[in-house]
Amino acid sequence: MPLPPAALLRCQPLPLVRIGLVGLGRRGLKTLERYRYLRHAAITALADLDADKCESAQEELMRTERPKARTYVGTAAWKELCSDASVDLVYVCTDWDSHADIAQEAMLQGKHVAIEVPAATTVADCWRLVDTAERTQRHCFMTENCCYDRFSLATIEMHQKGLFGELTHFEGAYIHRIDEGSPWMLNHYAHHGGNPYPTHGLGPIGWLANLHRGDRMDYLVSVTTANGNINNTLIRTILGRTILLQLDVTTRRPYSRLQTVCGTRGFVRKYPQPVVSFPEHDNLQGDAAWHVAEQYLTADPAQRWHHGHDMGVPNEMNYAMDSRLIHCLVRGLPLDIDVYDAAEWSCIAELSQESAQNGSQPVRIPDFTRGHWADTPPHSFF
Repeated sequence: MPLPPAALLRCQPLPLVRIGLVGLGRRGLKTLERYRYLRHAAITALADLDADKCESAQEELMRTERPKARTYVGTAAWKELCSDASVDLVYVCTDWDSHADIAQEAMLQGKHVAIEVPAATTVADCWRLVDTAERTQRHCFMTENCCYDRFSLATIEMHQKGLFGELTHFEGAYIHRIDEGSPWMLNHYAHHGGNPYPTHGLGPIGWLANLHRGDRMDYLVSVTTANGNINNTLIRTILGRTILLQLDVTTRRPYSRLQTVCGTRGFVRKYPQPVVSFPEHDNLQGDAAWHVAEQYLTADPAQRWHHGHDMGVPNEMNYAMDSRLIHCLVRGLPLDIDVYDAAEWSCIAELSQESAQNGSQPVRIPDFTRGHWADTPPHSFF
């Protein structure tokens, strides 16, 4: 049976990845700053509603001795950038609700696209991204930086070495108290009723569990507290494994993404402090657990994390993510995160809302690969 049209997608190598950046708020400017550290990539175009933000971005390019970029301003700016012949990759850092529209237009214009999380906010838009990526044969990469967490990368290598035995249960979360400086986020969370921000917790699990690469999510049940502050979503996969996702952005709990993995032979968890427990390493915690984990950081993404750390980049996870993206585009390789990942991880937002608002009824999770999950090889870093 052939692979899905956008699985393991290889496109023509790009010796220089020319990037059009859409959205120049806080995330956009941080992306602009990060790319000063990357070879084989250049910011060639900028788009935003606000001319002042475009000017600030140009000043950052000049400050870091990079060429001035073409600028598009106004409500049609993102469309104009998507048709710019000097752009190979459209990098989307706008508000969540606009992600799918911009990504679809970029692919229809022959561009690859990288989208901030979540890639889409509805199941219909997730399907739209999948259908467009398959039809255009363009990459649709969701910039889920938590996949490049050092502990998560070590966990993948532990699993590849057989330390866990059979994987049985996973836990991921976004527990992060949001201050009043982000009122739009607080408002969105409070009125959503489910988990509108599932990808930080689910992304690393998706790789580890080989979702749509030998297993897939089958259905979920979700429950939200009466004030809408905390959501718990439990997912069951076709192979009978379970995934617990949690969202909490208002209570005083310390920051956590849980990062918990259970197997028939082993257990690891990153938060609140690292724990590693295998027959050879029984219930090690803190520095002792890290010492074991660091022995399993040999793959290319982990080396890029360390390279970013040595250079003093602001966020090593982001650097490893961007560096891997450019590495694959330059060499014409399949990307670490494909459009099926983007759709699967993002669709939990609407489906958790549906379940929570209907008495925690089970809700089926779409098969965005249309049956090909069973014959797609396990996740790999090319």
